[in-house]
Amino acid sequence: MIGLLGFPAIWGASRWFGWRQGVLWPMLALWWVVIMISHLPVAGDNPLRRVIGGEFEGWLVFGLLAGLALAYRALLAGLRARKVVPVVAAVPEGRFRPAELDRYARHIMLREIGGPGQGALKRARVLVVGAGGLGSPVLLYLAASGVGVIGVVDDDVVENSNLQRQVVHTDERIGMPKVFSAEVAMRALNPFIEVRPYHRRLDAGSAAALVAEYDLVVDGTDSFETRELVNRVCVAAGKPLVWGAITQWEGQVAVLDPARGGPCYACIFPQRPAAGLVPTCAEAGVAAPLPGVIGAMMAMEAVKLITGAGEPLRGRLMIHDALYGDSRVIGVRRRADCPVCGAAHR
Repeated sequence: MIGLLGFPAIWGASRWFGWRQGVLWPMLALWWVVIMISHLPVAGDNPLRRVIGGEFEGWLVFGLLAGLALAYRALLAGLRARKVVPVVAAVPEGRFRPAELDRYARHIMLREIGGPGQGALKRARVLVVGAGGLGSPVLLYLAASGVGVIGVVDDDVVENSNLQRQVVHTDERIGMPKVFSAEVAMRALNPFIEVRPYHRRLDAGSAAALVAEYDLVVDGTDSFETRELVNRVCVAAGKPLVWGAITQWEGQVAVLDPARGGPCYACIFPQRPAAGLVPTCAEAGVAAPLPGVIGAMMAMEAVKLITGAGEPLRGRLMIHDALYGDSRVIGVRRRADCPVCGAAHR
C-alpha cells in the first residue's frame, strides 16, 4: 500500500539527507494530512484514494495512535530533563570544578546517586588493603567514581607474573612497589582525587590508627592473617568492611558491618581452613578476568555504602562461579558467640 510505504520512504530520506527531528516529524505529519484529504468522503471517484489505499476511518485511527505515541515520548523527554537539571543544580557552588561535573555527569544523572551522592563520594575516605588482583579493579573504579581520598596498603612490588590479572600495573613498572604503581595509574585516570600510598605490611601495631583515618575499608588480600586483622580492627572501630576473595574460577563478596546489624568475617568463617585446603592463586591458578569481576563488585558495594544507594551485601554473601556463569546470594548472620563481634566482646 502506497500510503504506508510513504512513511518509511520519508524516514529513509531523512537519514539520507541528515534531516533533524524538527523536519522529519512535520514531513510525516504532512504525508498523513495528504492521505486524510485524499480519503475525505466526497462525491465521485478519487483516483488518489485508490492509489494510496486504505479507508478514512483506518487512517484516522492510525494518526491518532501515532500522535499519542509522540506525545508520550515528548512527555518522557520532558520528565527526564526536569530530573537532571535540579540534581546538577543541587551541587553546592564551588564544590566541583566544571571538569568534575562533566566527568561525573553519568553518576549525577542517576536518581540513587545524584549531586548529593557524588558530593559524598568526593568527601569519602576509603582504605584499600592490597593492590593485587582484587585491589587493582577496586582502586581504578574508586578513582574513576570520584572517591576523594583513597589509601592503599601493600608491601609487595610489581612482578611479571602479576600482569596477567593485576590491571592497575604495567610492564614498565615491574619492580616498582605496588602502591606507587597504583598511584601512578589512579592519578592518570583521575587527577581530582587524593591517593595515599602506604608501602608496608598492615600489622597489629599500625592497623587501628590507620583505619581510624578512613570511613570504610576494602579488603582485597589473600592472607588469612591479614583478613582476620582487618576484620578485628574494623569491628573495634565500627567501620564497614567490604570483603572479597577469589580462587581459580570462583569469587565471593560480602559487606561485613556488625555495627549496623551484619556479621563480621569471624561470624562467617570462624576457623581458618586446614593447610592446603584453600590454595592461593599462585598455587592453584586464577582466570585473568575473575579478579576484575569480583573487584568491580567490591567497588560497587563501596560506592553504594558511601552514597546510600540500593541495598548493600550486608548480611548476605554473594558467590560467583565464572566457569558456569552462575551467581547466587546466601544469607549470613551475626553470631552471638562470635569471638570478635559477639555480645561478650562488645
